[in-house]
Amino acid sequence: MKAKKLILVTSESHPNHKGFLNIAEALSKELGVEKEIKIEDYAFLSDYGEKDEFGMSWIPQLLLQLEDGRIYPILTQMPFGKDLKPDPDAGKQEALNKIKNLVS
Repeated sequence: MKAKKLILVTSESHPNHKGFLNIAEALSKELGVEKEIKIEDYAFLSDYGEKDEFGMSWIPQLLLQLEDGRIYPILTQMPFGKDLKPDPDAGKQEALNKIKNLVS
């Protein structure tokens, strides 16, 4: 199964917005797939994204749509580096690993 599209659900005011956006753009170019940006689309996330123990979705989340229409979350929380700051490089690698597992 091949990847069709990356879907980023985010809020422009969220502190991790820029990091998630950069990851989505880099993966889109690297994989040769389109990307779609949804702003604060909690209805979409309630159907396809990860939720907390109370059933509530959060943003930002990066998801992957496969050619058959199935949608999977591939990066839902930015990993932290040793300096306890968000690490977009680790986030990109985590998302890439999940994509490879889904499309293989």
